[in-house]
Amino acid sequence: LLPLWQFSSQKARHRAVTGLCWNKQHDDLFAVALGSYDFTRQATGTICVYSLKNPSSPDFVYQTDSGVMCIDFNSTKATSLLACGLYDGGIAVFDLGKKDEKTHGYDREAVVQATINTGKHMDPVWQVRWSTEDTSGVVSFVSISTDGTMIQWSITTNELQVEELMRFKLLLKDDDADIDETDVVGQASTNCFAFSRDSSNLFVVGTEEGDIYKCSTAYTTEYLLAYEGHDLNVYGVEYNHFHSSVFLSCSADWTVKMWDHGSVKAVMSWDLNNAVCDVAWAPFSSTVFAAVTSDAKVHVFDLNQNKIEPMCEQKVIRKAKLTHIIFNPVEPIILVGDDKGSVVALKLSPNLRELTVVESHKHPKTGEMKPTPTDPDELRIWQKEELDAEIGKLQNVMD
Repeated sequence: LLPLWQFSSQKARHRAVTGLCWNKQHDDLFAVALGSYDFTRQATGTICVYSLKNPSSPDFVYQTDSGVMCIDFNSTKATSLLACGLYDGGIAVFDLGKKDEKTHGYDREAVVQATINTGKHMDPVWQVRWSTEDTSGVVSFVSISTDGTMIQWSITTNELQVEELMRFKLLLKDDDADIDETDVVGQASTNCFAFSRDSSNLFVVGTEEGDIYKCSTAYTTEYLLAYEGHDLNVYGVEYNHFHSSVFLSCSADWTVKMWDHGSVKAVMSWDLNNAVCDVAWAPFSSTVFAAVTSDAKVHVFDLNQNKIEPMCEQKVIRKAKLTHIIFNPVEPIILVGDDKGSVVALKLSPNLRELTVVESHKHPKTGEMKPTPTDPDELRIWQKEELDAEIGKLQNVMD
């Protein structure tokens, strides 16, 4: 990994990076959530929005009364909307495109904000994710908290509508995979989730107790599956970008696990010798993922080349813990955030970003890659062949 730039700001001092997110329209723009994981030292929160073109200072800075614990850029038409979850259980949405009428600069105020009156979580909000836009044009997003609830927030003409989607129960850990109502022993402390790429209803959720559950917004009273998860807090879950039934999880128990969401047992597991704070799949290959550990190391795996050991294990910062990692959607760049409020951009070396070669896309005589077709129908077939090759590559590893 080649270190490129470091992003830090005076506004970020004495705060940890609690979330990272790329803008869905501008590939060089990313947001950094700043708060604190130390519950005895809570303060106000900050969001800094940077561009890779200007590492010296953030383009936008937003302040919140409570620490920011997670962020997400809208992925539909309103890509300037940025939702964040707060330590006090509230949420806020900022609009990067909104101008202040008095100063004609950007507006630092939240477009909408949850209060006691509108309803909010009772515990810190650990993850927010925008939903795909519905037919009525209402934008909405989902949040999850350690209070054991999932809430959907809908924005209609600057008004916030709140709906509780699901309340999560804590189950007894039993050898029997079948879930029985008598196994419920309390409320689960949920802190991360990931929606399936094939279904807008299906998602997996990780808990502080180490359990992972498969759920559906169509069946809000019960779990579809309880996985034999981790021994400690699950910090992150993420579905593969190509293979729609495969997801990763990472935990304070030092492990990253890979799952097929139809099976209760993990397909593979890796011990990284330290608490694994975050994990992310690469957008360019179905078998590449990266994880960060609290000893400031980045671990990059390519399962197509080595199923057991990481291709790269590199300490990227001194005297700090790494908290989050994210791949750029287009360029071979990853961002890692630490508990001192800094973000480092790193470039992947060529052996960490090997692309799948589809044999039919090669020229039969020269062996060189054919140009990408311009005809829409041919392009669709081309993309389908690339997707099938990626799915097949990961399926071979799992088999």
